[in-house]
Amino acid sequence: MTANAPIRILLADDQALVRGALATLLGLEDDLVVTAQVGRGDEVLPAAQEHRPDIALLDVEMPGIDGLTAAAQLRQALPGVRIVIVTTFGRAGYLSRALSAGVAGYVVKDTPASELADVVRRVMRGETVIDAALATDALTAGPSPLTPREAEVLAAARDGGTISDVALALHLSEGTTRNHLSSAMQKLEARTRADAARIAQERGWLL
Repeated sequence: MTANAPIRILLADDQALVRGALATLLGLEDDLVVTAQVGRGDEVLPAAQEHRPDIALLDVEMPGIDGLTAAAQLRQALPGVRIVIVTTFGRAGYLSRALSAGVAGYVVKDTPASELADVVRRVMRGETVIDAALATDALTAGPSPLTPREAEVLAAARDGGTISDVALALHLSEGTTRNHLSSAMQKLEARTRADAARIAQERGWLL
């Protein structure tokens, strides 16, 4: 980015109306320009490689791959691109994962457009910008107690499939699947796997 050149932005959001509205509002700023828009997580990296944005604004829940996985891919392939998560889901677990993926900002979608534009500028200057209330929640909630495998099994079970269904989907034995679910339930102090999935989802420990 040369002196006085506008900040180039990539927008990724699966809701076309939201994506279009953000692009329009950010485009009203003299120093910002939206150079690419995508609606799937697996389109983020190819679009960034083609358009070389300065900033990528990513939603969390998108088809293809989620925004946090896309952020990690983007950081690895194009470390010069700064990433801001802009999401409906202000969950502490998502924030922890986002920071681990190397994002520079995390804000919720009800952030006013003028404030979002300022977040983009601050991140471009090298700052890390996190929604204050969400940061407090993250400190209170702490890290996920679930192992990666427990989270994977719990996520696969949340739609109500049988132990056999979950085991088959994840290529595990039924006994191993049952053990992981039992461990997750104990850690989350949940009476059923549905409760365990709900608790983990609400805290941002599942996608």
